[in-house]
Amino acid sequence: MDIDNLFKVPKLPLGGNKRKMSDNPTPEMLKKFKTDLVAPTEVTEGKRTEYQNGRGKMRAATVEDDVDMDQNFAPGGDADHFTEEDDEGRFFGGGLTSEQKEILTIFENAAGESVQEDSEELSITAIRRMLLRLERAVNKNQDLRSKYLDDPSKFIDSEADLDAAIKALLPLAQAPALSYPEIVRSGTLALLVGLLAHENVDIVIDVVEVVHELTDEDVGNEEDDDETEETAEQALKTLIEGLLQNSILELLVDNLPRLNENEESDRQELQLGIFENILGFNPQLSAKLVEKTTILPWLLKRIQSKTHDENRGYAAELLSILLQDNRGNREEFGMHDGVETTLKVLSQYRRREPVDADETEFMENLFDTLCSALSEPRIKALFLAAEGPDLMILMMKEKLQAKSRSIKVLDYAMSGVTGFAVCESFIEALGLKTLFSAFMGKINKKNKSLANLPPPEDIAHILGIICSLFSNIASDSPARIRLLAKFVESNYEKVDKLLEIRDSARTRLKATNASIEQERQNLDEEDIDDLEATSYLRRLDGGLYTLQSVDYILAWIIMEDDGIRTHALQMLNRKNQSLTDIINTLRIFHDNVDDADEDLLSSNDEQSPSQKDILKGLISALDTSEVR
Repeated sequence: MDIDNLFKVPKLPLGGNKRKMSDNPTPEMLKKFKTDLVAPTEVTEGKRTEYQNGRGKMRAATVEDDVDMDQNFAPGGDADHFTEEDDEGRFFGGGLTSEQKEILTIFENAAGESVQEDSEELSITAIRRMLLRLERAVNKNQDLRSKYLDDPSKFIDSEADLDAAIKALLPLAQAPALSYPEIVRSGTLALLVGLLAHENVDIVIDVVEVVHELTDEDVGNEEDDDETEETAEQALKTLIEGLLQNSILELLVDNLPRLNENEESDRQELQLGIFENILGFNPQLSAKLVEKTTILPWLLKRIQSKTHDENRGYAAELLSILLQDNRGNREEFGMHDGVETTLKVLSQYRRREPVDADETEFMENLFDTLCSALSEPRIKALFLAAEGPDLMILMMKEKLQAKSRSIKVLDYAMSGVTGFAVCESFIEALGLKTLFSAFMGKINKKNKSLANLPPPEDIAHILGIICSLFSNIASDSPARIRLLAKFVESNYEKVDKLLEIRDSARTRLKATNASIEQERQNLDEEDIDDLEATSYLRRLDGGLYTLQSVDYILAWIIMEDDGIRTHALQMLNRKNQSLTDIINTLRIFHDNVDDADEDLLSSNDEQSPSQKDILKGLISALDTSEVR
């Protein structure tokens, strides 16, 4: 297109009576030029007389004629040139011809119909129309695919229609109470889930996107009305039950290998997100997911990827969720070499930090997965066989983020009567030196009272490890002597650290007890019962757990070493504390030990005493020694 020609100004016609005016006209020239202009128009009683060039020719024109004048002579053929004006009578025009205005009007009307359809899209009629459109698109696509199996050009248009019909369902998440029951009732849900087996991966991705949106945990939470939220939650329950009846879990897992992760649109995070949405709504479904599908082997394979991405992080998160509260899933985790696989992946963080926050979360989820699995005796045996204690000790030596997580893993691995083998292996691997180095923190050489204490979470897990060592290591064994010697060396500095932690825990617990007591005074009798049910847990978080752990350790070392006993009681006396206070703490500990958990642990090794039996023996021994 030639732009110059498009905007070229037309040439003036040659000849004519028009006279040229000089660049600098004189007043006489302007006066003379003015006489050649058209004479003024005279308007009388609805009629106008026009004089042209003073030649006497004239014609009468009515105002009605003016309105009906042909507008084709308007500049550019502007249809609005004579109809749009401002308050001062100036004409502007829209710059559009009549034909252009007509086309624009058609488009505006079409847009209006679209807006009207959008406003009605959440009505039951519009919902049924959308579902019917999907059904027709599916049937048409299936028919054409079956007829022209070897000629994609014959059914490519129907696939585009199917794609649009699926994506049109996304707004249904805005009205779950209205749309979800209709989706299930009409059979559209079964039709939609069936498309997960479609030959075209793009159609599968569309379905995954829609199901992910429909099952999102925030569906219906936009409403402030509690009744509306409850209705939306019930609708979501209906939808998820319908998805499960149509084998959504199995189909999604089968589709995981189909998607090409090199393509951005094919990434599996949405599919993994559907699992998370469903498990978030009903955690009990985790057992069915592991039992009925091959999701666990796929997740273990996926976390071994050498390059980190969103899918790898999502796989670790889902793995952690599956093992949280399900013994069967933990056993399956062990059967698929999950312990060794997880340790292998975690070993890369022994000497390097995660590169960003996403990889840090990935690492933490793997540590949490290991902690959850180590609740089972069989997993502890696998952890020991895979040299897990050795790897955790090596991680503890490094000043990296993995240090705190490795301490937590060891606490879980060594806890309970089933952790005695791990405790022995820990001492044989020279873990005591590393453990008590972390326990003491970084000591200032000039002033030993000033120390860089470990984080509170680390202190809690370190105390848990020491408690497990005293519970599981046999008396008079070399390992036991080495453990006890740690509290004697350096003039009982580790005993002093225990008492320092004890004072801090007592201060926190005192404030927690005061807060609970204040709440109790302002409650009715019925509410007081509810407060009592939660008060023990609040006290545990408020310092009681740490106090129980410290007093449990003090009870052992006071009972087994006279030098420690003399030093500890002397230091307790300075704080107006005595052996009786330790005994009272142990009694509270004993009375709140879960009998069900103790019976379960004892059944795995009938020769090992339970936690409750150990506490009972400690209390009796301390009572006797105090009297003496």
